[in-house]
Amino acid sequence: MKNYSIWSLFRNAFSGHCNWPQALPDVAPQDQYDAVIVGGGGHGLAAAYYLAKNHGVTNIAVLEKSWLGGGNVARNTTIVRSNYFHEARGRLTEQALKLWENLSRELNFNVMFSPRGIINLAHSTAQLDDYARLGNAMTVRGVNAELLTVGQIKQLVPCLDTRPEARFPITGGLMQRRAGTARHDAVAWGYGRAAALRGVDIVQNCEVTGIVRQGGKVIGIDTTRGRIRTPKVGICVAGASSRVSEMAEIRLPLENHLLQACVTEPVKPILNTIVTHGLFNFYISQTDKGELVMGGDIDGYNRYSTFGELPPLEAAIRACLSLFPSFSRLRLMRTWGGVVDMSMDGSPILSKTSLDGFYINAGWCYGGFKATPAVGQVLAQMMATDETPELAAPFVLDRFHSGHIIAEEGKGPKPWLYH
Repeated sequence: MKNYSIWSLFRNAFSGHCNWPQALPDVAPQDQYDAVIVGGGGHGLAAAYYLAKNHGVTNIAVLEKSWLGGGNVARNTTIVRSNYFHEARGRLTEQALKLWENLSRELNFNVMFSPRGIINLAHSTAQLDDYARLGNAMTVRGVNAELLTVGQIKQLVPCLDTRPEARFPITGGLMQRRAGTARHDAVAWGYGRAAALRGVDIVQNCEVTGIVRQGGKVIGIDTTRGRIRTPKVGICVAGASSRVSEMAEIRLPLENHLLQACVTEPVKPILNTIVTHGLFNFYISQTDKGELVMGGDIDGYNRYSTFGELPPLEAAIRACLSLFPSFSRLRLMRTWGGVVDMSMDGSPILSKTSLDGFYINAGWCYGGFKATPAVGQVLAQMMATDETPELAAPFVLDRFHSGHIIAEEGKGPKPWLYH
């Protein structure tokens, strides 16, 4: 493996791009590692990268049951933001946003981070007051936030229906200009290559079948490609978190739901920021290829399948057309779904466990992608030192016993209501 450069791009352009070396080596698992990370998505690969880079731990394996980046890291709407009211959520995602801003250079891989901003629309004065409260909380933490008038929103998004007689009249909005999007599969490949260059084994098509314990400690892991001895196991498996944790006899307060998204046919640039609906859980942006990518609510019942139903997509499209009636003639090109693990307070679990050497990163609900770089750093520090980093302290598993929950939207133990 070699670093990419302008010279390698020129050289391969003259050969018709037929001689690029394999982007990632195909390795077999070894018998023993200092640490094993289960899950070859953004979080798992980032944790492996920072373990090697920040802590000098390079005898690591990342186990992925299918192919690199084939899970939820490629099944989202690529939105990156840090506009949270709760300090713990805000600090973690703000740390991630700072890392996003320089990630392409750090990884020598273009993750296509585009800081195009995000606008949360308000449809009533009460909702605008709520956004003012959120914006003030962000500003106190040093995170930029701007309240926008309808006229300012109209200038930023001319295709938005801002008429007073619109179905859901807009009264204003809250904007975070540093928010943006990133290319999801590029994030997986960028972290994967950068980790492999530092000596990390990335093992694809290797499914975990059991956690080997002895005297309250992890001593190994069983896989479809044999047993691996290791004193430390971190799981970053999103919708499979409960099943993998049960192998370690740990039960997590999670539910699984399907979250769907879709894209339209590509069109000329028409939407240069991310827009969210103020009444429905709907969000939309335009990709660099011109497609309009949008998403909405989760499917209404628990499931592990990635095959979704039509009603949630219909609801998202109705919300879209209430804001952008001119999009009604666009054709839908494709849809996809990702199984998300929803915690009881809508916040993630980043925690050591009662089993020594077993670390959990789960419960990200809708928002795992945006936090990828910070989660990688925090989980790597936790696994390297066996201590809980400051940024992870509010997200420990014990909070569900102590009552110190982090309910950003304050909706009680109803995970399907958290966004």
